[in-house]
Amino acid sequence: MNLSIRFLEYFNTSYLLRNPSMMICRAMLKHGYSNFSLTILEYCEPDKCLEREGYYLKLFKPEYNISQDPTAPMSGRTHSNASKTSMSEAKKGENHPNYGQNLSDDIKKKISDAMIGNINKRGKPRAEGAGKLSQAIEVVDIKNNITTTYNSMAEATRALDLPRSSIRVPGP
Repeated sequence: MNLSIRFLEYFNTSYLLRNPSMMICRAMLKHGYSNFSLTILEYCEPDKCLEREGYYLKLFKPEYNISQDPTAPMSGRTHSNASKTSMSEAKKGENHPNYGQNLSDDIKKKISDAMIGNINKRGKPRAEGAGKLSQAIEVVDIKNNITTTYNSMAEATRALDLPRSSIRVPGP
C-alpha cells in the first residue's frame, strides 16, 4: 500500500472514527497519537513487501495487526457461533429493513437498476461501461510509444502508483 495514503488515513480523526472495527483506530482515538510511534524496519522492492511483512508479523507479533498472513488478511480468523447467529438473524425476517413493505413498481425498478449498476449514487444513469466489476484499460506511454493493457482501472492505478480517482470513465 502507498504509505503516504496510510499515514493520511491514520492521522485523520474522521478516518479513525469511520473505522471503529479496526483495533488500531480505536486505540489511537483512546490513547492519542503521541502514544504511538512509527519505525521503518526495512526498505524493499514492492514485489517483496508482503513477504517481508509476513516475516515481521511472525517476528514481532504486533498487538494491533491481527492479520496472521498479509496475503490473506482473514486467514486464521473465524466468527464465533454466537456472532454467526447474530449476523444471520439481522439479515432475515422482521429485522430486514424492507420486511412487510409493499413496494411500488417504480421503487422496484430503481432498486433493480441500482443493483445491476445502471444508476449512480446521485440517481443519474451511469456512463457507458461505468460500474462494471472490471473494465480493461489501455495506457499509452507517448514518450516511448508503449501501450500497456490492464484488466481494470483499479489494477492500472495500483501499477502506476496513482490515486484511485485519477482514472475515470468519461461521462455521457
